[in-house]
Amino acid sequence: MQNTTSPEDAQTIIQNLRLNERPIGVFDSGIGGLTVVAALRHLLPSEGIFYVGDTARVPYGGKSQKTIERYSMEISQLLLSENAKMVIVACNTSSALALDHLRDRLAVPVLGVIQPGASAAVSTSKNKRIGVIGTRATIASKAYNQAIQAICLEAEVFDKECPLLVPLIEEGMLKDEITNMTLQRYLGPLLEKDIDTLVLGCTHYPLLRKAIARLVGPNITLVDSAHYCALSVREALLKQGVSNEGLSVGKLRVALTDATEGFLRVAEKELDLKIGEVELLGSYEN
Repeated sequence: MQNTTSPEDAQTIIQNLRLNERPIGVFDSGIGGLTVVAALRHLLPSEGIFYVGDTARVPYGGKSQKTIERYSMEISQLLLSENAKMVIVACNTSSALALDHLRDRLAVPVLGVIQPGASAAVSTSKNKRIGVIGTRATIASKAYNQAIQAICLEAEVFDKECPLLVPLIEEGMLKDEITNMTLQRYLGPLLEKDIDTLVLGCTHYPLLRKAIARLVGPNITLVDSAHYCALSVREALLKQGVSNEGLSVGKLRVALTDATEGFLRVAEKELDLKIGEVELLGSYEN
């Protein structure tokens, strides 16, 4: 049978293949977004990933919306300079305050972590009394409250800002008594609200999942937004037709804006994630 593929069609096929092989760009204010990377590696092992942790300016949680938009755009442009085919905002604060800003300005799909987490919370909760913990900026934005109630109007959302958790996690104090005491203080008011579902509204927080689970008990389901974000990425890649169906394991590149090698290795162990050599990026200032 004669091959009827035109040169133009062949060129399009080649371009699509090259697009599929481009990496997924992922960023967070620090190391916590590696929870999303770990979920992506498990779900989409053939995809290349370029992760940037803005460790020079962590945490984002206490910054203004304008500053968070600027930081998020700077890191997103860096990801695009490395040919990212999609940008994943693996930071709840940036997802709450900068997602629309990025979507209006970037030429690739941009996904956040809040909508997937909100959808999962509504699906999981039986009594529709849902707790959310996050950074000060995420909680103040009411992004989870709005996303959850847009799906289920009768849902009641009880939120609590937890500004000390990210610094404790970044310091590697995952099993420290100070961290346990901090969790007790933050979660106590939520436990009094008869919630049956708790959204870990910061991608750092799954690193404290075991400690949180012990504290809240077996009757409260924890929703890890990182896992549900990875599911939404898989769906988006298939919808856009840019999923990499290769048989080999995709390359993972990790870059930081400031050195935090010690805790990086703690996260690597906790997440069972092989990171390898870490790139240190140029100067990023507040």
